[in-house]
Amino acid sequence: MDPTVAIEVKNLMKKYKKIVAVDDISFTIRQGDFFGLLGQNGAGKSTAIGILCGLVNKTSGSVKIFGHDVEKKYREARAKIGLVPQEFNMDKFEEVRRVLLFNAGYFGLPKHQREARVDKLLKDLGLWDKRVTRVLQLSGGMKRKLMIARALLHEPEILILDEPTAGVDVESRHSMWRFLQDLNEKGTTILLTTHYIEEAERLCGRLGIVHDGKIIAMDDKDRLLRQFGSEIIVVTLTKQIKQIDSARFGYPVEVQDNFKLIVRVPKESFNYEDFLRKINDLPVERIETRKATLEDIFVKLTKKRGL
Repeated sequence: MDPTVAIEVKNLMKKYKKIVAVDDISFTIRQGDFFGLLGQNGAGKSTAIGILCGLVNKTSGSVKIFGHDVEKKYREARAKIGLVPQEFNMDKFEEVRRVLLFNAGYFGLPKHQREARVDKLLKDLGLWDKRVTRVLQLSGGMKRKLMIARALLHEPEILILDEPTAGVDVESRHSMWRFLQDLNEKGTTILLTTHYIEEAERLCGRLGIVHDGKIIAMDDKDRLLRQFGSEIIVVTLTKQIKQIDSARFGYPVEVQDNFKLIVRVPKESFNYEDFLRKINDLPVERIETRKATLEDIFVKLTKKRGL
């Protein structure tokens, strides 16, 4: 086993009677990666995370954490991981600092080390002023930060976050992003699941796009953009139009908001003069071009699969 491989997943399957939640997925995350699983709710991301952390039993396949099988070597594998689950799961009537001190006790740290570790995390995550506040009085964003602090108490080599900014206000989201980027730069391997495309594009160096339990694309973010990306032409009209016959162009043209035509320029040769002639009879206000974004790629790939 390569010591620089943090997470190795091979042919992972999870079935619930007739439902296949995770469908034969394989991927490798190297030490120090910031890896994202991007997909809509119900795509299978949380189930995969549950298996990685030993919380869900797989149907078949294998998962190793720094070479430790998550079932055969559960303690060794789990000790390497800090998990931030999607659902909030801590005592909401307890004070913030006491919650962390209590959880830190599970790791057998001496009292002075425990207190020092808790206080540092509270300060790093902007929770110091709330240390004697009861958890139920925290905002949604602060509760998420508290869950991140709890996951980092034992200084894990891998941090796994399942939809960490769902329902979080913009300011808290950006604050968490800065903290996670800094943590990754210091060497922590991070696995993030999200359905926020902006979040994946902002944070992740490598991405797997998940749809119906399958990974339908996976690579470095920049390579995905080069491989599946293309130029986008946006034609804004002066009058509403409900639909347009793509046959007149020979490639798909979408109508957006009744006032815009969206053209994902095919990778093969594209004749702009010919395109302009084909829209000559339309009430065009302006024409813009831009490079494809991760959102364009996500829409393109999932639409091919009937989303």
